[in-house]
Amino acid sequence: MAEGGNGSFTAACVQMRADVAVKPSVDQAIALIREAARSGAHYVQTPEMTNILQPERPKFFEAIRTEAEDPTIPLFQAEAMQLGIWLHVGSLAIKVGERQAANRAYVISPDGEVVAAYDKIHMFDVDLPNGQTYRESAAYAPGDVAVTADLPWARLGVTICYDLRFPHLYRRLAEQGAEVMAIPSSFTVPTGEAHWHVLMRARAIENGAFVVAAAQGGVHACGRATYGHSLIVDPWGRILAEADHDDPAVILAEIDPAKVGETRGRIPSLANGRVFRVAETP
Repeated sequence: MAEGGNGSFTAACVQMRADVAVKPSVDQAIALIREAARSGAHYVQTPEMTNILQPERPKFFEAIRTEAEDPTIPLFQAEAMQLGIWLHVGSLAIKVGERQAANRAYVISPDGEVVAAYDKIHMFDVDLPNGQTYRESAAYAPGDVAVTADLPWARLGVTICYDLRFPHLYRRLAEQGAEVMAIPSSFTVPTGEAHWHVLMRARAIENGAFVVAAAQGGVHACGRATYGHSLIVDPWGRILAEADHDDPAVILAEIDPAKVGETRGRIPSLANGRVFRVAETP
């Protein structure tokens, strides 16, 4: 696997429109992963729910498998080996009980080894004004462990979608040495239009880190619409690459980890943080 110059590397986001079934979703992901590798990517990230977007719970649990039985993980391992890339599967729905799943990310090395797995910590439970209801906690078991993975060039902080709204998670990852924050997502359209760019840039700025966020986009077969607009942001908050639409696509940008040290040196908020207490209300 060729590296970029001076310790840098090329990161790619695969923007998808996952199907209600596993096979067409995975076939789409693999085609786009191969496109990213042909374009020179060393690290390729797919979105949250790479393998399925099926809101009908009986059909969802009928379609997914346990980690030991899931056929898609070996497929992605084989792709990483064949293409010689670091493949970050943003998340898969993995069965962990009869009616419970994990929203689980996998970071796979060019040797095909799963070097890190992460279960999404924060669950998106909400009733929206447009009548849409989301209850992640009804189907998914939340994780409780923050995860980093060491790439050849930088340490990766592994998160998923709704985690984005909990800045203390990213500060802890940065304190553990994470220089690139991965935030594969499946954002709703209203929240994406209002908050996607500003929150992604904020996580980059406040931690002096790169952000790589592959997204689901468009109107899916189930009728649900996701925002798209996959992003790669530098530690100064500049957008290096964006899919400025919601169609399936690949975006790429060069990541130079030296920029992290430079930025944290200019704004040393990680070093300047202090422990404090909150005064009791009289």
